[in-house]
Amino acid sequence: MKPALLLVPVLVLVVVLLVACTSSSSEPRPRQPGTLFVSVEQQSAWVRNFNPLFTGAGSRWPTRAGVYECMEVFLPSSGEWTPWLATAHTWSEDHRTLRFTLREGVRWSDGRPFTAEDVAYTFELLKKHPALDSGGAWRFLEEVRAEGTHAVAFRFSRVYIPGFSELAHQPIVPRHVWEKVADPVTFTNPEPVGTGPFTQVNVFRNQVYEMGRNPNYWQPGKPAVSALRFLAFPTNDQANLALVEGEVDWAGNFVPAVDRTFVSKDPEHHSRWFPLYGSTVFLYPNTTRPPFNDVRVRKALSMALDRERLVDIAMYGYTRPADATALNDSYTGWRDAEAANGAWVRHDEEAANRLMDEAGLTRGPDGLRRMPDGQPLELELEVVGGWSDWVRAGQVLVRDLRKLGIQAHLKTYEFSAWYARLQKGEFQLAISWSLDGPTPYTFYKWLLSPRTVRPVGEVAAANWHRFGDVEADALLTRFETESSPEKQKELMAGVQRRFSELAPAIPLFPNPSWGEASTKRFTGFPNAQNPYARLSPHAEPDSLLVLTRLAPREP
Repeated sequence: MKPALLLVPVLVLVVVLLVACTSSSSEPRPRQPGTLFVSVEQQSAWVRNFNPLFTGAGSRWPTRAGVYECMEVFLPSSGEWTPWLATAHTWSEDHRTLRFTLREGVRWSDGRPFTAEDVAYTFELLKKHPALDSGGAWRFLEEVRAEGTHAVAFRFSRVYIPGFSELAHQPIVPRHVWEKVADPVTFTNPEPVGTGPFTQVNVFRNQVYEMGRNPNYWQPGKPAVSALRFLAFPTNDQANLALVEGEVDWAGNFVPAVDRTFVSKDPEHHSRWFPLYGSTVFLYPNTTRPPFNDVRVRKALSMALDRERLVDIAMYGYTRPADATALNDSYTGWRDAEAANGAWVRHDEEAANRLMDEAGLTRGPDGLRRMPDGQPLELELEVVGGWSDWVRAGQVLVRDLRKLGIQAHLKTYEFSAWYARLQKGEFQLAISWSLDGPTPYTFYKWLLSPRTVRPVGEVAAANWHRFGDVEADALLTRFETESSPEKQKELMAGVQRRFSELAPAIPLFPNPSWGEASTKRFTGFPNAQNPYARLSPHAEPDSLLVLTRLAPREP
């Protein structure tokens, strides 16, 4: 236990020493006026990809919410929708048709007008190429048609009220460009044409890329920022050093002891905001592989974990242990008290050992647990190598699992390799995020619905643990047609109880929505006092509001 407890001060000391050693001898590299330096992805080298449609493509930020745009933007901090490419929407009386009124005067970055034909064509692409339809829009859509130049109608095959957010948040692409693309799944879109505030690729090299302003952006005088610049940082530590040293203006990084290492260095200009509005971080067991198909094993693994210690060591106390609903703080009004009180997320080594024994995974003379065929129970936990917070979390989890008699090992991968294995179900255990939406429907659909299960080897947008439950899905299906808020909450309480009963994935903690900013060169960042959007650049699509609100500081 001692080495683990020493991990926190040692890591803080490393950051502090790096800052001390560099601050007196180096200055941030020269930059063009109005250029905002952003740290949002950790990569050793950039790959030129601006495809907004294929979630498995690994497109560069801000492709999906900055180069391209959606029709409306949901803000978790307020629970409200903000019009964007669309100015209004209406439902038909039978909730089978949804119409969006599109904003007039919008042009693509090449000067061509944005019309309803572009919206209709985007959704036809999703229909023609199911790999692009990660949200499953064509599971509830029957037809999409343009009605003139500035209205588009979505005809549903069934009543599906949650479908609104799937449609409203879909990035829209230009028909006149994409109809010439042979394969939109593999297309890397090196010269993007979008409606967003930043569409021009000024520079693209292995270690740096820069996005310039859209010359035809529809918001007059915006963006005030002239360009976005991104340096390749292979690890969190390198990205954090650049932030602390003033080279980065806006970041979405996990920063150890952030108040000491970053905020206190320049309290007038440095700020951070970490609301628990991020996704929930899970330990995902691949339920297609024994013994993870046994709920007793999943709950035993969960009860073996000391979450209080986990959030203190790995997350520096920025968050809290997950309860048995796994919901983050943006869903506080939905949380069911009975489901939240499930004992299987509380640290209880005795109960964990008992469940493992009941599942037939008993200890041998050497104290190690064995599968029913006598083979040692050996598990590999996969994380992204450059994400220091998740690496530390993995180290803590592995130690806890070893106490349960499991030969657990931590395996790190570069992001692209890790994400490919996760999406295809080619792992045993993995730490990852959840998908979220305006209500808990999206969150639980991707945790529990058989409709979201993909075969191993096929790319999945989520439900990486590949679990489906018919009973939970029946409640989710009823939710899809229910417009009464009271009845929606009743149904979602039932879903939460089913989640707690089945433990399909193991919730660890709500992920803070990481956001750090320096106002030394730019102003207008959101914060707790002005929460017009989340500060984290990872928070898409509300990052669009930030990109269009920021402005260079007046001399």
